[in-house]
Amino acid sequence: MRVIGKKKQNKRPAPVLLPDHVQAIFQKAANGHLLEQVLWGKILLNSVFVQPDPAQAFTWFSIAAQTGYGPAHNMLGRCYHFGWGVDQNLSQAVHHYAKAAEAGDEWGRYNLAILYMRGLGLSQDLPKAFELFCIGAHNGHAKSMNIIARFYEEGWVIKKSKTIAFEWYRRSAESGDYRGRHNYATILAEQGQLSQALGWWEKALPDATPDILCAMNQSLAIIVHPKADIILRGIKERLQIVLQANKQNTMDYIGISL
Repeated sequence: MRVIGKKKQNKRPAPVLLPDHVQAIFQKAANGHLLEQVLWGKILLNSVFVQPDPAQAFTWFSIAAQTGYGPAHNMLGRCYHFGWGVDQNLSQAVHHYAKAAEAGDEWGRYNLAILYMRGLGLSQDLPKAFELFCIGAHNGHAKSMNIIARFYEEGWVIKKSKTIAFEWYRRSAESGDYRGRHNYATILAEQGQLSQALGWWEKALPDATPDILCAMNQSLAIIVHPKADIILRGIKERLQIVLQANKQNTMDYIGISL
């Protein structure tokens, strides 16, 4: 007798169980809360809680941006800038960053200034970039403070002033920017204020990206001090974490031995 097996049924994927705080963000987003719509979009871009879905993230940012919400326009700008969930389009990135800036979003203003500074999606315009960075800096945006410090340090479109640069690096560092902290520490070390410099490098360590970690490694490698050795070990540990996260051989690339 022929045995007829049961027809296989297509199983639905098990629902994703989200932590309570993430589920709360989704519920508020679904109910029309603008901040949570942007936050949920960011989760869809890159999160351990759900599978990345840049196209859906773009949709959520678009929904929030329909109201003129600045942070949503900033994230749309980033999507167009980097090709997240949509074809890369620098002109559209400029458009949305400008919309974000008009709405008072400092990240949108900063990102627009970066495009002016680099000539991406529009003609390079350093005076315009500096103007935008200055607005952000005076509004308390730490990364903008760091950039205008660089303008003063290098004398880009304005009179060079190490004194003003130092002051803005200090303000950037105190406002929490890891790049500002590294730059401020570098100047302090050059001035012989090593103890203070090491303190700021230590504060920069937890959030620093690979490029700043490399710069910190280069600066600290020539300093003979017990705390410098501790920070150097921390740099290597942070780079190992980055290596594991990005699956790139960061250590070999920058030439740091483990």
